[in-house]
Amino acid sequence: MFVKVCGLRTAEDVRVAVGAGADAIGFVLHPPSPRYVDPGTARDLVGQVPPGVLSVVVVADYTAADAARATREIGADVLQLHGRYTAGDFAVAAAEPVRLWRATSLDQRPDLRVGAFGEEVLLLDSPVAGSGETWAAEAMEHRPDGPWLLAGGLDPDNVGDAVRRVRPWGVDVSSGVEATRGVKDHGRIAAFVAAARAADRPAGRV
Repeated sequence: MFVKVCGLRTAEDVRVAVGAGADAIGFVLHPPSPRYVDPGTARDLVGQVPPGVLSVVVVADYTAADAARATREIGADVLQLHGRYTAGDFAVAAAEPVRLWRATSLDQRPDLRVGAFGEEVLLLDSPVAGSGETWAAEAMEHRPDGPWLLAGGLDPDNVGDAVRRVRPWGVDVSSGVEATRGVKDHGRIAAFVAAARAADRPAGRV
């Protein structure tokens, strides 16, 4: 089970998420978000992410070209384009040497073929990313083929049920591991990763 922890803002957040076993760490470059970090801070935090863990820049309002350029300058591994970016936008972003993920929600009636826009990974989120809205059971009916992440309203208490019912390739969490809006709870990060992995474990294994 691939686990991404998003919206980290401090070096201690990064240390805890890495120590808990997260596969990817997300940094939000969207100023309206309470999880926003500026590009300089993101660059510093990416420098704290060890080899073997992916660093992901998340944008929603940059042009594709500016987002890809910023991701390269920050030194992150992955650019996650969130929202109404087109296949043409992904083609523009692909000019930079960064890996591309596509984030969308079912209410946008998206193309659910992983790789349809040239992305490596597809993320299905709630209509308002980071809002804490609960993941939709409709995801069970629209399960993509290939690497995809379930997001939206997941937390340590419900991620196990979501994994068992929806069987995603991976999960993504942000608001579900916060003490207050925009401030991560380190105990909840560890609990989330553990719960996601436990739910994905074959019966009889410990």
